[in-house]
Amino acid sequence: DDMPVWSISCFYVRRGYRKQGVMSVLIAAALKAARRAKAPALEAYPVDTDAPKSTSNLFTGTASTFARAGFKTVARRVPHRPIMRHDLKRSRHLPRSRSPQNQKSRTSRRNSSP
Repeated sequence: DDMPVWSISCFYVRRGYRKQGVMSVLIAAALKAARRAKAPALEAYPVDTDAPKSTSNLFTGTASTFARAGFKTVARRVPHRPIMRHDLKRSRHLPRSRSPQNQKSRTSRRNSSP
């Protein structure tokens, strides 16, 4: 389509920090920056790890992580590579990020005695 979009093309998360929610925090920050700049939409080109013949090269992100952040699949030219978009004109509220630091601080507050 002809909608001008901002794009998230890839991520680099250092090996020791993977699978800790860093990608979700980066997506939330990209959404926040795009909203502030009044971008009409933010688009991504992740890997659908549930699709047949998906790759283990996840530098473009995973479709499930983008879906949790409110992105919708708008096209799919190959089965394992959806084009996902977050329409920023329709959504006004940023999904809460699940930062690893926020998770730990909430847990420690609950477990600490008064």
